[in-house]
Amino acid sequence: MPAASDKRVDDEFVPRNTKDNNCNDKFMGGTKSIRYDYIAKATTGDDNYPEDACDLLYHGNAQIDNLQVNTEINGTGGIDLIGTIDSATSMTAPTFFGNFVGNLTGTASGNKSSGAFDISHPKNENLRVRHICAEGPEPGIYIRGRLKGGNVINLPDYWDGLVDPDTITVTLTQIGYSQDLIVDSIDGLKSVKIKSGGAVAIDCFYEIWVARWLDPKDTSKKLFVTYEGKTPHDYPGDNSDFIVGGTSAIDWR
Repeated sequence: MPAASDKRVDDEFVPRNTKDNNCNDKFMGGTKSIRYDYIAKATTGDDNYPEDACDLLYHGNAQIDNLQVNTEINGTGGIDLIGTIDSATSMTAPTFFGNFVGNLTGTASGNKSSGAFDISHPKNENLRVRHICAEGPEPGIYIRGRLKGGNVINLPDYWDGLVDPDTITVTLTQIGYSQDLIVDSIDGLKSVKIKSGGAVAIDCFYEIWVARWLDPKDTSKKLFVTYEGKTPHDYPGDNSDFIVGGTSAIDWR
């Protein structure tokens, strides 16, 4: 009686080698496929896999110790991890520390600061620079500069439709001498007019802040600064409007 691993060729039974004792790591190469397919789970090496056998399986979930991506990662869903996402091109992208959930979630625990970026020093290869993003109870944006030889500060044209015009604030710092500076008027989102109560030439630094709409297409959305809950999932608004930080990965589970 022939063994199950034997194969009939021209009515002769020819033994087939069913075990490869060479366990060395083998190079995997070939022609690159541009299709986005699932990764098949290996089930058998038989060239003549019977049609009435069980359906092939594919990896809906996978685990790997290290992953190298040469071009990009595309898709939908969430990235949930504990560790570091670091760019090899240190001058063009920051290093984010911590946990990422949803679109992109950076975190810090306890009283540690969040919203940090870390880059190589632009002029000293032995140094690095780390900054922390400004924090506040609104998505504030600003412009700043110096006003000299005039009395009008022009606002960026892209502010129209992006920011809430009722939230504009202006800070002026006079230079050289007392000028009794006053915000004379604000022309919508076009410009801010300054005047001197002492009727002298204006020379000052300025800083103008304004709150950006959470969603320019739905300006009724407001920020809930404090809310009842144990994790960011309990936020009463739309979490898709935010890059959320300040919680550990375990809190999201």
